[in-house]
Amino acid sequence: MDERLNPIVEKFNTQGVTVIGVLQDIHEVFGYLPEDELREVSHEIDVPLSTLYGLATFYSSFRLEPIGKKHICACVGTACHVKGAPFVVETIERELGLEAGQTSSDGEYTLDTVNCLGACALAPLVTVNEEYYGKMDQKKVKKIIEDLKKE
Repeated sequence: MDERLNPIVEKFNTQGVTVIGVLQDIHEVFGYLPEDELREVSHEIDVPLSTLYGLATFYSSFRLEPIGKKHICACVGTACHVKGAPFVVETIERELGLEAGQTSSDGEYTLDTVNCLGACALAPLVTVNEEYYGKMDQKKVKKIIEDLKKE
């Protein structure tokens, strides 16, 4: 078993951490929920793998695949939508050759959309590795993508 899982299993067995807490801890350590680690933890904590996958797929905060080095997240909530988020998302998709929810084959980029990032005054809003870029339009987001490609 991967040694990074030991404290997670120990917390479950001794402190009564919930199964969701276990998934959160695994996600924090690996950045997603790797299949092999889920299988190991399932066995160690005596919780069916199907239960772990059921929770992992129910909650959108969990990922079953690793994210790219550059995680781009576009808000498509009401305020952002009204101010042009669909055009911003289209531009990102076109520039990266990805659809929302995908990671590039080279592992460099992941594009996600969310319903709200909690900064409606900055609509439309995009984040790159949790750095906020507000009042986006097609031209601004294209420049951001160009800059990311140069890094």
